[in-house]
This record gives sequence, structure tokens and C-alpha cells, in this order.
Amino acid sequence: MSQSSPQQGRPSPRHPEDRRRDLHADPVPVPDPAVPADGPARADAVRASDAEREAVVERLRVASVEGRLTFEELTERTEAAYAAVTRGDLEHITRDLPGMGAPGANPAPQLVRRRFSAVMGDCKERIVGRIDESLEAVSVMGDVELDLRGAQVPTGEVTVHATAVMGDVKIIVPDGVTVDLGGRAFMGDRRVAVREPRPGARVPVVHVIAHAIMGDVQIVDDEHLAPVRRAIASWWRDRNP
Repeated sequence: MSQSSPQQGRPSPRHPEDRRRDLHADPVPVPDPAVPADGPARADAVRASDAEREAVVERLRVASVEGRLTFEELTERTEAAYAAVTRGDLEHITRDLPGMGAPGANPAPQLVRRRFSAVMGDCKERIVGRIDESLEAVSVMGDVELDLRGAQVPTGEVTVHATAVMGDVKIIVPDGVTVDLGGRAFMGDRRVAVREPRPGARVPVVHVIAHAIMGDVQIVDDEHLAPVRRAIASWWRDRNP
């Protein structure tokens, strides 16, 4: 018996899945011009609104109050939230955080020491703990370095009173914060080397009241603190996605 040839104009299915689908196929619907040809977008591909971004920023702030995020993590994720394009991007930012008001959250221990000084010497501190009050850094013919990146800052704002007399004070802040610099300099220098945050973004703030008398007060973020290290890390990430 000779084998019948496929009907003209109707090609044979190429995959088993296509054959099963043909067995239960419904009549072909008339395309709706209001619906894109490739179907509705996935939920994670829907573009995020400004209100959704602000809601995520508030969730991050609450997580910081609960002791779940350091100052650096809060700033980094806040910046990412404002830069998010889709809902999927926002979900990625909060994927490891519980829902709002989840039980079992304890704030980080309060920072007990708030004054850091160096007189003809050096003082280098990485702040770990909850900052509820202002900090003070005093350098007299010495060097003081305060690293705020690992601290807990529930309010999203921290104030540092810095005084440098024939010495140097360096304050290291996370990338993306806003630095509000005040104070005066007499035969000294006050410098801010941080990347400007996105305009209009409600990002964490570091207030620095700096008085430099024949000395220097400098505020730097991670990007300006070690540009070579950052460049190498970025190159390595690009090589190993």
C-alpha cells in the first residue's frame, strides 16, 4: 500500500508537542489589535511606577530600623530602587527581606563610643553598631579615620562633628549618599569626594560639621577611596558574569 502524502498547504508538525497541541487545538481566534502580538507582558517585566519605587525605599528604611541592613546596604539598595525599570528589578532588591512588620527583628546594639580622637597619633575606626546620636572626630597633629559603611543608621541620617587642628580627619561613607557639609576652614581644607546621587532621590544623608585649622577634613565614598581596587573588581565581574 502506498503511503499518502501530506495535504497540500498543511505542513506536518515538527515536534511531539506540536502534534499534541494540534489534537486539542481550538479554532484560531481573531487577533485583538489592543493586545501585543507576543501576548501580555510577564509580571516581572512590567515597568515600575514612581509610587512602587518609593514603596520599596520605605521598605528598605524599615528593614534598616529593624537591624537587617547596614548603612552601606541601605544606601546601595535605595539607589538601585530609584534606578529600577521593572517590577522584577524591585523584587530582586527586596528578595531576601521579610514582609513589612515581620516579627523577630532586633535592632543592632547601640554604638556606645561616640567620640574618636587622635593627638599626635592615629585613630582608625570602622563603626559597627546602631548610630542614634551624633559622632565626634577630633584630630590634633594626628589622623582620624571613621568608616561609617558598616554601621546601622535607623533614621537614614547621621551627623559627624569633625575638628582637625594641624591634622587630618577622613570620613568614609557609602556610595550614593548625600553629604551635607558645614563648618569653617582657617588655613585648612574641607573636601567632599563622593558621587552625586540621582536627582530627587530620597537617599541617606551624612551631615558633617567640619572645622579645619591648618588641617584637612575629607569625606569620601568607596568609589573615591580605592578607585584602583574598584576598577579591578569591576573588570573581574565583567569577565565572570
